[in-house]
Amino acid sequence: MYQAAEMVAGLAAPLDESGLIRAAQSGDQDAFERLVREYDQNVLRIATNILRSPDEARDVYQEAFLKVYRNLNSFRFDCAFHTWLYRIVTNICLDHLRRRKVRKEESTTVETADGPVDRVSQVREESAHSDPERQTWNTELSGGIARALAGLTPRERMVFELRHYEGLRLRAIGDMIGTTEEAAKNCLFRATQKMRMSLETFV
Repeated sequence: MYQAAEMVAGLAAPLDESGLIRAAQSGDQDAFERLVREYDQNVLRIATNILRSPDEARDVYQEAFLKVYRNLNSFRFDCAFHTWLYRIVTNICLDHLRRRKVRKEESTTVETADGPVDRVSQVREESAHSDPERQTWNTELSGGIARALAGLTPRERMVFELRHYEGLRLRAIGDMIGTTEEAAKNCLFRATQKMRMSLETFV
């Protein structure tokens, strides 16, 4: 009887995010799953944009929510939940980028649901109706961007991707990677300078 009344009360007054977090911290599996559903697409999008690999992004997604599940009791509401979550996601992405730095050049091939796809050939397909000279230029530019991104430090790439692909403000980026807005700004400046130098032949 008590459980039934509790369920009715829960249906009558849906929990806000803080309530969901507290319920999940108390072991409510349904509350945790609702938190996951609230943020799963954002987490996957951020990881995909940073890593440029759907396969790695899915690994990050799983690892991030596993880490959230294991460490949720350490969340003390001293920052927004999404800031805490995205900090976990970006730290895992940084680890992936650091491991990737052992390679001198990032491959233009990415894993998709339909198998490996070469990003360069995608550019060619999208430009099928353009002239051959433009196709060649697009191919070279695509490879140049991949090499330029691979030439950034993991932190520089992280900040560059979050700013230009996610459209986040520098203060939010600083919060996510555990640094100040000014440090994030300086990191973005260095990344932008490196990208410009790497791509100056295309300008």
